[in-house]
Amino acid sequence: MRDWILKRKAGSDGRISDTDALSTYIGTIIPRREDKGRLEDEARSNGETRQFLTRVEVSFNSKANYYTFEIPALGFTHNQTIVEDYVWDRIKDELIGEAGGWGLVKLGYMPPEGNKKNGCFTLLDYKNFCPYEVNLDAYREARTHFTVEEWMDIILGAIDYNPDGYATRGLFDTEIWEAKHTMLTRLLPFVEPRVNLVELAPQQTGKSYIFGKIGKYGHIAGGGSLSRAKLFYDIASKRFGIISSNDFVAVDEIKSIKFSDNKEMQGILKGYMEDGYVNVGGVKVEGDAGIILLGNIDVNDMDGSKDMFRELPEVFRDAALIERVNGFILGRKIPSLTNAMIINDWALNTEYFTEIMHLLRAPAETLRYLGLVEQLVWTKHDVDKREKDSVFRLCTAYLKLFFPHADKELIKDSRFRSDFVKYCLQPAKRMRETVLMQMKIIDPSQFSKRFMSTYKLREDDV
Repeated sequence: MRDWILKRKAGSDGRISDTDALSTYIGTIIPRREDKGRLEDEARSNGETRQFLTRVEVSFNSKANYYTFEIPALGFTHNQTIVEDYVWDRIKDELIGEAGGWGLVKLGYMPPEGNKKNGCFTLLDYKNFCPYEVNLDAYREARTHFTVEEWMDIILGAIDYNPDGYATRGLFDTEIWEAKHTMLTRLLPFVEPRVNLVELAPQQTGKSYIFGKIGKYGHIAGGGSLSRAKLFYDIASKRFGIISSNDFVAVDEIKSIKFSDNKEMQGILKGYMEDGYVNVGGVKVEGDAGIILLGNIDVNDMDGSKDMFRELPEVFRDAALIERVNGFILGRKIPSLTNAMIINDWALNTEYFTEIMHLLRAPAETLRYLGLVEQLVWTKHDVDKREKDSVFRLCTAYLKLFFPHADKELIKDSRFRSDFVKYCLQPAKRMRETVLMQMKIIDPSQFSKRFMSTYKLREDDV
């Protein structure tokens, strides 16, 4: 959304010359909740509203045999809206499959008919605001022109961070690399289905920004109350929750999160994180969304050999639940953000990049990259299944992120193989090993004798 607006209002040098005019434009194109009454009057009195930018969520009403929509930011709900068939046929390619998305919207109004007491607001037009041609093959080809170090900096720019800003923190070169790599590790759920992560880290390192502001395909749930109905399925309204319509769901501020039923939520999370589906009231709820648990803990507790879960709610202090987490992000390696670390220059377009990451989650893409990982990585035959699945899933996600151009020929290259170990395999092993260490601390009677298997590059020809 930001880039879409700036593209229309910035000069050829990418800068805004009239910030007052930009502010006025934003106020017009993005209405606030208090503008709902004005939009309702436009729809009723004029037959249509002005075009505006918002997020629309669609749902099919099987009883009434038509589609409805809601605009959460403005308070328009499914029970007061309709998408007429002639409109749906025209816009469905822009909306279907997204369970809603950001776009340019125009509303109308349908007065009550016959014995009906209430009229409906109608969706007259919807245009996805993505103005780019998103082509994975072109993206892969572009990657071949950069080293992996250069590519890391390009990705950082795409998510609004200045790669040169890390050098201003007085870090050693190895610390700068770790800080950058750890920051980008947060993107693994953006490119790989069902990546479950935990990050317990200092404040002001950008956790909420990455998961809440980068792209439109994820959902961040803040601290407070969170229900099974919101996450998975609402039995009363027969509506699926946010798990089924997002690439990931990040639960922020987990130290303060509360569930209406801890045991129910613990059980349902374990089931979903293991299998990718759960049954709620006889309804099968499926999803590809990863579960991301985010929280702030004392810097003295940021050590894998200590109990990093000791201040968290009891629902999360369950080794069986933690075992279903694929990896632990070592957020202490990311320095607190400063202005110098925020990009203020040309960069890869954020919206384009998030569309690319979303496409990389497709089943065919996942099988392609997983196949390469399986050709590259050797481990013992008797390895624990959850451990192996986690390491391979993380490696697959890293491969998509840093080496999208990888193929069966490139993986034979000695330089690539060395980079793969550094950027993919070793970090994946460390992330999973931290999970295992926490399992041992929380339930030593069951896990104290479990150790990580060996993972290394295959010696034979690939």
